[in-house]
Amino acid sequence: MNSEDSSNLTLNVNEIKKYLPHRYPMLMIDRIEKLRPGEGAVGIKNVTVNEPFFAGHFPEKPIMPGVFIVEAMGQTAGIVVAKSMNLSQNGLVYFMAMDNVKFRKLVEPGDVLQLQVQKERNRDNVWRFRGKAFVNDTLVAEAVFTAMIVIPEEK
Repeated sequence: MNSEDSSNLTLNVNEIKKYLPHRYPMLMIDRIEKLRPGEGAVGIKNVTVNEPFFAGHFPEKPIMPGVFIVEAMGQTAGIVVAKSMNLSQNGLVYFMAMDNVKFRKLVEPGDVLQLQVQKERNRDNVWRFRGKAFVNDTLVAEAVFTAMIVIPEEK
């Protein structure tokens, strides 16, 4: 960890990979800031023209698909859960529901997504979060989502 202050933890991409099983091209976050285990965090996604989805979405006017913005929120929340439950990358987080999803502005190559997630509640292995995505302090997307954490059995 880059900071010992438990109210403001920061993780780089190598540290993120210790907690999430996602890898390129599905790892959607580059950095975690302001991590408060059990509460919330801010994820950072540097959107580059090299993203594989830009080849087809859309070649003449590349925009980041909304589902990947929500996925990035989910991965940010996954870090909050993993740190809260002291899990490593063997824990899997599955979306159960997405509510009130709204896309407000386009996200394009060169943008930096700031993904703010806040826990609304949790019971056992089910967690509900409110997420907001910003580019330059402009709200570009928001969602409320519920996820289940599953620890696969060792074989």
